[in-house]
Amino acid sequence: MSEIFHFERGTAPLLISIPHLGHLIPDEQKPHMTEAGLRSGDTDWHLDKLYSFARGIGASFLWARYSRYVVDLNRSPDDGNLYPGQTKTGLCPTLTFDGIPLYKDESVLTDAERARRLQTYWQPYHDQLRAEIDHLRAQHGKVMLWEGHSIASVLPRLFDGKLPDLNIGTAAGASCAPAMEQAIRARLEQDCPYTWAVNGRFKGGYITRSYGNPAENIHAIQLEMCQSTYMDESYPYGLREDLASGVTPVVESLVRAAYDCL
Repeated sequence: MSEIFHFERGTAPLLISIPHLGHLIPDEQKPHMTEAGLRSGDTDWHLDKLYSFARGIGASFLWARYSRYVVDLNRSPDDGNLYPGQTKTGLCPTLTFDGIPLYKDESVLTDAERARRLQTYWQPYHDQLRAEIDHLRAQHGKVMLWEGHSIASVLPRLFDGKLPDLNIGTAAGASCAPAMEQAIRARLEQDCPYTWAVNGRFKGGYITRSYGNPAENIHAIQLEMCQSTYMDESYPYGLREDLASGVTPVVESLVRAAYDCL
């Protein structure tokens, strides 16, 4: 068992990756962080519970244990901007999504410290991700990678107004077979009770864009969902079972719609 990530192997060519589920802050980092930093507020809370249905499909699971405030597993190792012209959140963030400082003095985040975090936390997750994709493709000849994400529904620093409830990203169609995106869109168009977008503000992060390779039968899809659909968006970020019971079947139907195309 890894201290860096949780991994469980399933039986189907489906891998659920949740790179922002972790909320732990290393002990050596804690003294340097503000109260906002220690709360790890921009975590994708409770998605391990929301996606538990995928065990019934036979999915493998990979999720982070440490906070994105340590290092963001869904950013490129060179810290490139995924969305040029828009606010960048960074490989080793110094601000919350709301713009609140994470560090009492961010000078502690030296180039050497960034490199250490990349090697200690980022690389093991990606090594496991690549290994499981390769394993599933070798076993089944194909694999679907589903990137589970969630975010506060209103973040003026990152986007205007309220985000659609469900945001599908396929790198503008490059990370999965067209039939998969079409199947998801068709399901959303069938009386979906939530607002939604396909390749809107969120088109897929580093993982979706880097690992999705339809020509090699590796299909990657990201779902960025508003946390208001299943939890309290304010501290202590509790799960709302009354809300989750409504959105979970919709998420399951999207995963199954895409997976059926595999």
